[in-house]
Amino acid sequence: MTPDLVTALGPLLTAEASAEAYASGAEPADLEQTVWLRLLERLDAHDPPRDPPGWLRRTVRTEARRTRRVARYETPWAGDPADTGEDGPELLALAAARRHALRDAVRRLPGRCPRLLEALLSPHDPTYREIAGELGISQGSMGPERSRCLGCLRRLLAAEVASG
Repeated sequence: MTPDLVTALGPLLTAEASAEAYASGAEPADLEQTVWLRLLERLDAHDPPRDPPGWLRRTVRTEARRTRRVARYETPWAGDPADTGEDGPELLALAAARRHALRDAVRRLPGRCPRLLEALLSPHDPTYREIAGELGISQGSMGPERSRCLGCLRRLLAAEVASG
């Protein structure tokens, strides 16, 4: 491809591809790249276009139509076709076992920690104000108390994992 042809057709191709890409669902740069490839194929076959600007406009429209047509019949790859988005029975059983082990460890914690962490793990998602009212502690002490209890839980679980 001659540098003069690239220089002459570059701005026209950019404008045409930008205009056609939106309607075809393609990216303008992808459309430009495809048209440049078509031009290279023609030049390689020793069949240069007689009217380069006209050929370029027609080719951009042809490639945009092809992109629309392909997009209509193709579906995007969404992962494993057998994957229904639901967890299999093995994953559900493992998740239930982890929840059970966590709740069991929380019940063995000292002091107010079991009640505090059970409240924090509640599916009802209570606020700090509600938990503080339920446990009879000030809302301001909830953060430090939670940190202390989580530290105890971390140590307890680390010891269990280490003992195997």
